[in-house]
Amino acid sequence: MSYPRVHKGATERMQSEQTATLEAGRTTWSRNNPYSATVLENRLLTGSDSEKETRHIELDLADSGLTYLPGDSAGILPLNACDAVDLVLERLHLTGQEPVTDFYGKPLDLRQALSSWLMIGKLSGTTLKAWAKHTGNPELSGVAANKEKLDAYLWGREFLDLIEHAPATLDDPQQLFKILPRLAPRLYSISSSQALLHTHIDLSIRVVKYQSHGRDRFGVCSTHVGERTPKGGKLPIFIHSNQLFRLPADPATRVIMVGPGTGVAPFRAYLQHKQAGCGRWPMWLFFGDQRASQDFLYKEDFEAWVADGTLNRLDTAFSRDQKEKIYVQTRIRENSAELWRWLNEGAYFYVCGDSKRMAPDVEAALLEAVATHSGKGPDYANEFLAEMKKQKRYLRDVY
Repeated sequence: MSYPRVHKGATERMQSEQTATLEAGRTTWSRNNPYSATVLENRLLTGSDSEKETRHIELDLADSGLTYLPGDSAGILPLNACDAVDLVLERLHLTGQEPVTDFYGKPLDLRQALSSWLMIGKLSGTTLKAWAKHTGNPELSGVAANKEKLDAYLWGREFLDLIEHAPATLDDPQQLFKILPRLAPRLYSISSSQALLHTHIDLSIRVVKYQSHGRDRFGVCSTHVGERTPKGGKLPIFIHSNQLFRLPADPATRVIMVGPGTGVAPFRAYLQHKQAGCGRWPMWLFFGDQRASQDFLYKEDFEAWVADGTLNRLDTAFSRDQKEKIYVQTRIRENSAELWRWLNEGAYFYVCGDSKRMAPDVEAALLEAVATHSGKGPDYANEFLAEMKKQKRYLRDVY
């Protein structure tokens, strides 16, 4: 996708004024009062041979009054799949027409409750403990009393697995509101800038699919959005403001962005913001995924931004395109001298994506770069990083 060229000579005052205008324009749309946005586009980003399914979603904000800034997320209220709801009702020997009330006392039927109010997907410890108490099942009680056993049991299981393992009836279906947690909204980093796109919002969503305990599993929200909400469909959304992942107030400050996979979403928003004339930040992006031919998300956008100077530098890491796996932290180490020069000149360093492996590995590479090229060693590197955090120049949005 390409965008029109926009004059880039914005000033710090211009950005400050725009930020104040957008913040003042936020409306009362919220988790409990979401806006029903129309899907303008739902298309596949990954190639047909990719091991992943990542989709580009465009939503129409129309006259909602919703405003957002780069770094913000969109909250989406998902629905549980009809097949999953049917199976739970069948195992509980209920019809779905039983009257219940939601968490606020509003009447509805049980099918509606299981579809839009109660979490029947990922199994929680509170649900297992409540079901163990309800059924009196000694095996479940033993699992509930041991944290290691509990964690092992919960992984990859859903409420359906639990009620099949320990069948029981419910005298009052309203009990499910005490047994099951509330179905929570999912937050997705916004991958567009409202300064450029005005009345719509882009999201980059990986559709979660895997197998466990002999069953196919599907991400509740990602499949609801990606596979069950086509163009023209509606999604209930709200904006989640993230003040801790903003672009620098000084529009000339250098920006280093590390975003493998869908972690690149907010950085696409940053680049659109720069393209819209909101700042002249020198920008360096590290992007990685499995295969360049299948998983290079927004390739045309990033290459166009490199060509016109919006993106000053792009380093990619595709782990499966060669025998030795290459990751974003590999590219950071390869370019550590230049990275240190940017950091020493006051660059902000942003990381978005996986918190378990990627983010710690990137931080280790960052510390190595500082320790080596400052010439002052690991202790100084730790002090330097601590000072970056204090100055809010080292920012992470990890999950």
